[in-house]
Amino acid sequence: MVHRGKFNARVFLNYLKRLMRQVSGGIYLIIDGHPVHRSRKVRQWAEEQGNRIKIYFLPGYSPELNPDEELNQDIKSNAVGRQRPHTQGELMNQVRGYLRKRQRQPEVVRKYFQEEHVRYAAM
Repeated sequence: MVHRGKFNARVFLNYLKRLMRQVSGGIYLIIDGHPVHRSRKVRQWAEEQGNRIKIYFLPGYSPELNPDEELNQDIKSNAVGRQRPHTQGELMNQVRGYLRKRQRQPEVVRKYFQEEHVRYAAM
């Protein structure tokens, strides 16, 4: 999900609700310790979902353990790095398009989890 403006609990909850609509089974979500992720609103919402979603927090200051960092590097190298956007709108369109492409390439996404430090997330 790409958004404009400040990242806050409302934005994160919107993302989580969209994720719940898109995934039919249980969800195991691994996230960092950003204050929004640990907010009271997010914790309450997650508790209300029961076993449908389980949230696990990474230890502080450990980006190497975050599988999202593999995707971020992919985007920076292959989506944004190849074609320099001139406006915020162009940047958002490029990133959205690239993410949609990756959604249709599960074999590529699986490779993100083959890095030594993030293999735990694929088990």
